[in-house]
Amino acid sequence: MLLAVDIGNTHTVLGLFEGGVWLHHFRIETRVGRTSDELKVLLVGLLGHESLSMGRITGGIISSVVPPATGAVQRLLESVVPGPTLVVGPGIKTGMPVLYDNPKEVGADRIVNSVAAYDRFPGGAVVVDFGTATTFDVVTPRGEYMGGIIAPGLALSAEALYRATAKLPRVEIVRPARVIGKNTVASIQSGLVFGYAGMVDSLIGQIRGEIDFEPHVIATGGLGALVARESKAIQDQDEMLTLNGLRIIHDRNQ
Repeated sequence: MLLAVDIGNTHTVLGLFEGGVWLHHFRIETRVGRTSDELKVLLVGLLGHESLSMGRITGGIISSVVPPATGAVQRLLESVVPGPTLVVGPGIKTGMPVLYDNPKEVGADRIVNSVAAYDRFPGGAVVVDFGTATTFDVVTPRGEYMGGIIAPGLALSAEALYRATAKLPRVEIVRPARVIGKNTVASIQSGLVFGYAGMVDSLIGQIRGEIDFEPHVIATGGLGALVARESKAIQDQDEMLTLNGLRIIHDRNQ
């Protein structure tokens, strides 16, 4: 059983893959300062809830954009996985050339997403990942990471609006009934949900104007499904995209 861990700025997602399918995945808060022992207790509890044991784990791979949180997770996996634990970064075989000016600047999650997208859509793709930041990643039909866009995420924007104003409230990020809000909460929700869908559609249109192929546009991330329903440009939504990319990269390094 493969344990894949994606450490994001806000959440860490753990996935268990065996027999050609994802058995379970768990989302926990990313917290710098947790020890590997604390994480082991947490993992044992999560596995036990699904009637699984750590003894079934035979492989491990980590993708992280939070370096201070990576070490404890790596030590955890090394204590339970019989073989070496992979950490996506320099020296790992991804099978994807990176055309960034400085390839080391590209977040591991963006490369992992791109590997998974190209595996599904070899004609070229754009991945829109709705996390703490909203990122757009372009993958060419030659399987190259071409580059992308980084924008503030929905939750980050909502929190900034709350903190930077005297009277606007913190709101739940859900689809309001209509674009024209009839109260402050609905007005903020409209700006977030419909505004971000409009941003996605506009940027995808501009991306198409700079490339010579027709990309398949796929959304992922915690709020991907919400915005995908309102976007005209997004064609697919896959919350497991990052975990699938980790699985593919793990296989390529065996």
